[in-house]
Amino acid sequence: MKEIWVEKYRPAKLDEVVGQLDVTARLKTYVSSGNMPHLLFAGPPGTGKTTCAIALAKELFGEEWKGNFHELNASDERGIDVVRGKIKEFARTSPMGMKSFKIIFLDEADALTSDAQSALRRTMEKYSQTCRFILSCNYSSKIIEPIQSRCAVFRFRPLKEADVKKYLARVAKEESVTIKEDGLAALVYIAQGDLRKAVNSLQVAAGMSSKIDADTVYQAASTARPELVKELIEVCLKGDFMKGRNLLDDLLISQGLSGEDIIRQIHKSLIESTVKDSLKIELIDKVGEIEFRLVEGSNDRIQLESLLAHFALMGKQK
Repeated sequence: MKEIWVEKYRPAKLDEVVGQLDVTARLKTYVSSGNMPHLLFAGPPGTGKTTCAIALAKELFGEEWKGNFHELNASDERGIDVVRGKIKEFARTSPMGMKSFKIIFLDEADALTSDAQSALRRTMEKYSQTCRFILSCNYSSKIIEPIQSRCAVFRFRPLKEADVKKYLARVAKEESVTIKEDGLAALVYIAQGDLRKAVNSLQVAAGMSSKIDADTVYQAASTARPELVKELIEVCLKGDFMKGRNLLDDLLISQGLSGEDIIRQIHKSLIESTVKDSLKIELIDKVGEIEFRLVEGSNDRIQLESLLAHFALMGKQK
């Protein structure tokens, strides 16, 4: 699905960026001085990294920002040829409109190969007079140390619940969509601090109904209701494996969820559950093991049933 609403409501100024006050305050100092170093934006998806880069360029360059701002997605073009070709060609040319530098925004830079990153560090150094780099990544540990040392690092945090609700309410008002309170809570639960995911889920839900409640949201996002996952855990901990298996069938078959979707929701429900810490530790340890097996390609049903059987055994023992 195209991220129509995400682009439509993308903030144009740093003041409008949601939930990243510390980051935007630091970026404003670069705007006021008219200069900036190379930057590294690190943090989870949907927290405003691309938005901050675009807003920064707009405030620095004004109407000429498009000519002085070049965006590349490193996950699509991740080889050394791209660094030596497209990036180098843009970096070596003079900025437009009497500006002192231009900006290359390299999104998902942690997808660059090691060779490409090694070539990039030299380019960043050689053309720093005419070009500044903004690197965006989910995991800064995947960026080689020489590049990190050349950049000012900005850490983006998952958005708070209040910020997500406020932004979604604004979008819903502009689009004449009615969100019930339980629907708003469901969107926050699904987003987990990822505003892009929240807005996209809202857009899909709005296509299904003009009045959005929790059922519409969970159906649109292909996510199980947290109550069902909680019930699944509680039933198994009481030792009723077959009832738990029937609930699992409903999630896998009727709702069409994947094993990885279910295991992540089980993990979240366990973290929030009231079971004793000693039991919770053992259960989460097992959840981690099953999740690894699923990622490696094991059968969803067998692994999840194995997890439920373990829950039932642990529940009886404890």
